[in-house]
Amino acid sequence: MLLNIENKSEPVHSFALFQLGFRPFFLAASLYSIVAIVLWTLSYSFQWHPGAILQFGNHFLWHGHEMVFGYGVAVAGGFLLTASMNWTGVQTIRFTPLALLFSLWLLARILPWIDSIPLIIPATLDLLFLLALTIAITHPLYKARQWDQVRIFTSKFLTIFISNLIFYLGVFKVIDGGERIGLYGGIYLIIALLLTLGRRVFPFFIEKGVGVELTLKNSKFLDISSLALFLLFALSDIFLPQLWVSGLLAAALVVVHGLRFVNWYTNLIWNKPLLWVLMVGYGWIILGFLFKALSAFGVISPLIALHAFTYGAIGIITMGMMARVILGHTGRSIFNPPKSLNIIFGLLLVGAVVRVLLPIILPEQFVTMVLISQLFWVASFTMFLWNYAAMLIQPRTDGRPG
Repeated sequence: MLLNIENKSEPVHSFALFQLGFRPFFLAASLYSIVAIVLWTLSYSFQWHPGAILQFGNHFLWHGHEMVFGYGVAVAGGFLLTASMNWTGVQTIRFTPLALLFSLWLLARILPWIDSIPLIIPATLDLLFLLALTIAITHPLYKARQWDQVRIFTSKFLTIFISNLIFYLGVFKVIDGGERIGLYGGIYLIIALLLTLGRRVFPFFIEKGVGVELTLKNSKFLDISSLALFLLFALSDIFLPQLWVSGLLAAALVVVHGLRFVNWYTNLIWNKPLLWVLMVGYGWIILGFLFKALSAFGVISPLIALHAFTYGAIGIITMGMMARVILGHTGRSIFNPPKSLNIIFGLLLVGAVVRVLLPIILPEQFVTMVLISQLFWVASFTMFLWNYAAMLIQPRTDGRPG
């Protein structure tokens, strides 16, 4: 559960960015989320369409791809490079190997903006990054013979790789409609990762973090049914033309995850920002399923459901997990986080409400709502970096490596 591994005999470096996997990927993901949303704002709201974006087919596809396979994968990778070491006691990559892995991700983001470089080159680097990341995450699990973990995370990251490959093959006109298949595949796989990790750590964090004796209820039936239903939902939503199938499965997932949410919920979370942010993010996953069910029957736009999953769930949960991991793995107390976290998380939550809920009520103001939500995202992540960037670059406060 992200326990600290100590090696007091190892020298501590003053520049700690490549000491452990979460450091470069959390820093770069947060920075890139700001840059990518600013570029998206210029493209969507102010009709700026440079060649780097148009290489992806259109600005919608570029935006979706970079937020999922750029931002989302970077956060997931940074988290699991840290978690896999803590679950196994086996050191994950660091220093030069970590810098090389990070360089693959970074080049895949930068090279499309160089006009003389065709998209096939950054696309290849992007795919190589996912393969290398999969190996880096699962290697310690393999050495520790944690076969269930190897199976879970190898399958998920290889499927993310396949989704990204299909997306690029769609962009290159090899697979008709590959862009949508790959993009939705990537979104649902990141949601699957959040649900998998959430099942492991959310109740644990809440039980240990509220300051009183508390045992939360878990259900084997909910564990199995949520997994099976989500797999069927994702496959049907991506591949079946009959929208009512995915709509009914989404409705069933609202019930299943609603029951789990009730089992985990306690009013004691609300004075603990590192706890309430996770449960609020989980609530957005449930809202995503609800809106997906409604959109399948023509009640609301499918874009509402899409952004409940992405802006609401992925945005809020990933920021919450980064905030917690950075504190715990730089020698700081997770029980005494920065006082500004309520504001930082609150800005992102308000942005999600503006992007997802207000367009339902005020559809004629859709474009304005999108612009306002973009500003809230940028403000939230800017404040997040103001508080956390130095922690990611500097050594641990307790003098230990990591």
